[in-house]
This record gives sequence, C-alpha cells and structure tokens, in this order.
Amino acid sequence: MLYALARSVLFRLDPEVAHDLALKSLSALGRGAQWLGAGAAAGEAKRVMGLDFPNPVGVAAGLDKNGEYVDALAALGFGFIEVGTVTPRPQPGNAKPRLFRLEEHGALINRMGFNNAGVEALLRNLERCEFRGVLGINIGKNFDTPLERAAEDYLACLEAVHARASYVTVNISSPNTKGLRELQSSERLDELLAALVERRASLAARDGAAKPLIVKVAPDLDDAQVEAIAQLAVRHGIDGLIATNTTIAREGVAGHRHSFEPGGLSGRPLFVPATRVLRRLAEALGGRVPLIGVGGIFSGADAKAKIDAGASLVQVYTGFIYRGPALVAEARAALR
Repeated sequence: MLYALARSVLFRLDPEVAHDLALKSLSALGRGAQWLGAGAAAGEAKRVMGLDFPNPVGVAAGLDKNGEYVDALAALGFGFIEVGTVTPRPQPGNAKPRLFRLEEHGALINRMGFNNAGVEALLRNLERCEFRGVLGINIGKNFDTPLERAAEDYLACLEAVHARASYVTVNISSPNTKGLRELQSSERLDELLAALVERRASLAARDGAAKPLIVKVAPDLDDAQVEAIAQLAVRHGIDGLIATNTTIAREGVAGHRHSFEPGGLSGRPLFVPATRVLRRLAEALGGRVPLIGVGGIFSGADAKAKIDAGASLVQVYTGFIYRGPALVAEARAALR
C-alpha cells in the first residue's frame, strides 16, 4: 500500500527523474529500509556457480549502474545484487528523453546507452558500501570503442572489478549501444570469451580465486543462435548465462504512443520471448551451465515459471519498478 502511494507520485514525474529520486529516497532511509523488505526464511538458500545465495531472487543490472545504492537494495531482501553496466571510461549515454513508461502494458522502453560514471567510480562507491553478500558486476564497452577492439574494454573492466565482484556479467546484448549485439555472433563471441577466460586465469592467481563469468544474451535470438551460444559457453567454461536482456520487438505494445521509440522493451511483454530463450538454452545445455531467468517477472508465479523453464536464479527490474518490495517477497515465497 505504501509503495502504491509512492508510485502514484513518482509516476507523475519524468521516468528518469523518478528513478533517481526513488533510489535516493531509499538510500536516505538507510537501515530503516529493512522494514520494507522480507527477512531470511528457511529453505531459501541456494548454491549456484560455487556461490552461496541466501535466496534466489536478485536485482538485475541497470537499476544501480554506479553501485551507489547497494546497501539500500540489500535491505529490501534481495538474495543478490547486480550493478552496472559499467564501462572503462565514464560516458553520458544517449540523448534524453531515453526512458519511457507504457503503464497499461506494465512495460518500459529505454535507450539509456550505458550511461555510467566509469569503472573507477563504481569501485570507489563499492568501497563505501557495507554489503558483503553476492555482488555481480555487469561490464560493457564504451560507445566509441570500435567493435574490433571491444575485447579491450571488456578485459579492462574484468581486470578492474575481478577482485571486488562475486561474479562478472559480460553484457553483449544491450540494443542501445550501436553494433553491440554483433558480439553474440559465433565468431566474435568465440574470440571474446577466449580472451576473457584467459585473462581470468591470470586474475585468479592475483586475487586468490577465479570469479564466475556470466554472459547476458538477448531475447531476439533464433534457435540456431541460442544453440551456438550454448555450445560456446560450454566450450569456454563459462559459469552462467542470463536470459535475457530487453527486446527490440514491439509485440504486445503496438499502438501505444511510445511503441515506436527506439530502444529495449522490458516488463510484461518481455516475459514470453525471454522465457522462450531461457527454455531453449536449458534444453541445449542439459544442466551443464546454470541459467538466471530475467524478463517480465511481475509475480511469484512468473518467478516460478522461470525456474520451471530451467533457471536456477531469477532477477527483477521493471516488475520491481511497478510493484516495489512486495514483488521481492512474493517471488521469494513462491520459490521456497
């Protein structure tokens, strides 16, 4: 009820302004934010990728790009938190307006473009946070780095965050950085994963352990592309896959005044295509690589459907924007 009231106010503001205000307000509550969330419950803990998750419901990357609100988000009962996407150098992202609500569809369209303060700023923010749970760091390339040199950006980020991260997610599926999704092609992905796995081996010696590497894929893949990505993940020893990022398709929102806005669509309309890719990956992998299901989770039943489709863990973002902390508690209850 309280969140519904707050949302009625926030949704009268520009979406990006509302996003920032909501996070700053949550942060201002400090430890007082804990009463908004759900405490630990028996039967929730899971061990995945060698990591111990207190519960299987996490927050997806994009909500806290610069790692400024980790403690506040942790207080809401998430089992793990993923920050970013972060790039080696700071960048402003795409021109505003770049975030749009499609309320009657329970959806968002964004073309943020990896706006972030850079990897060094992210690490400084993380030094100040008290959270010591499972922390994922999502990495990408700067918009002006040529695709042929994309690996350099991913390697620079991996080297910078490896010691601090519980796991590192390689974002090759955002539709909002020109050409980025080309990295999902077999040849480019093969080269990128080989470079990342090789660098991780040297970082493991430096940091005392190799951190899990996860790849986040798009929902707009055909079955052949899904199969190819699954094979590459196994070949290179990738520790997990996130299915999925936002979609460039507009099924389910046709006719809405924002439906023609370029960018990635998230929320309820994403549930079906994201779950399709999740299920296809699960079939192709046969349990060899863990999966994280994300996209369109608005209820406990949605979260369970992701698990039933083959996910070991789930993440929420747009559903959390619309429903608030109640979604976290409901999803956790459904998965116990």
